[in-house]
Amino acid sequence: MAEVKTTKNNQSVTAFLKSIANKTRRSDAQAVHKMMREVTGKRAKMWGSSIVGYGSYDYEYESGRSGSFMLCGFSPRKQNLVVYIMPGFRPYAALMKKLGKYKTGKSCLYINKLQDVDQEVLRTLVERSIRDMRKKYNVR
Repeated sequence: MAEVKTTKNNQSVTAFLKSIANKTRRSDAQAVHKMMREVTGKRAKMWGSSIVGYGSYDYEYESGRSGSFMLCGFSPRKQNLVVYIMPGFRPYAALMKKLGKYKTGKSCLYINKLQDVDQEVLRTLVERSIRDMRKKYNVR
């Protein structure tokens, strides 16, 4: 069985955020960091080398494989800011219509610049995703 590569570690979140070269991406990351801290009430932790995560949840697949992963988080990548919405986006179709300019993957919300989206809608999206995760998983 393959080992999970993205795990929580003790790297400094502050140092990571300060190291973001692009001024806009750094500012956007700081704003999302503040919002997620407020919404979760959790301190940020680094997951892998480039993901800032908040809280965690325990999962177990039907195969028996189990583990822990972040409740929500983000990664300020060169091409875009990635916000991780762990339940995916199907439950939030109405919110997604109001969000603004973005792309999605399974649980990844890709945003070019934070000003491209309605930040209150983004906050609501994160809040609802966390609420739904708490209903389904053992959240810490």
